[in-house]
Amino acid sequence: MAKYVGINRLGKLFQIIRENGGVRASLAKLFRNDELKTGTLVGVDKYGNKYFENPYYFYGRNRWVEFTEHVNLNYDGSQIPAEWYGWMHYKTDLPPTRDGNRPKYEWMADHSENLSGTKEQYMPFTTTRPKIEAWNPNNGKKN
Repeated sequence: MAKYVGINRLGKLFQIIRENGGVRASLAKLFRNDELKTGTLVGVDKYGNKYFENPYYFYGRNRWVEFTEHVNLNYDGSQIPAEWYGWMHYKTDLPPTRDGNRPKYEWMADHSENLSGTKEQYMPFTTTRPKIEAWNPNNGKKN
């Protein structure tokens, strides 16, 4: 009977609010991540991102990441390191915290996020003149 009335959904909501740290923390997490989920913490990477899993949700939506607090709302998928990328995209079922087959060599570069669209983006220097000049409305005007 409770299933048809929806009381079980209300109980699930209260469980999610309790696991997220109360009403205020749940509202902050809802604002930041656009959804509230409950799951088991699988691991934390060296940047502070937390990875969760809950097999109750649909396949493809049952693994998620909560980005570290210092990035605020400026997070994107390129902030996930390569070792966690494979687990997030179901290439492996073993998270990097339990998979010991991944060697780390000194020549391997450390992870860096994609900085396109930010002030730190890569801008190549060119020595060639542009073939087309941008239009300037002040050129040719007499004051």
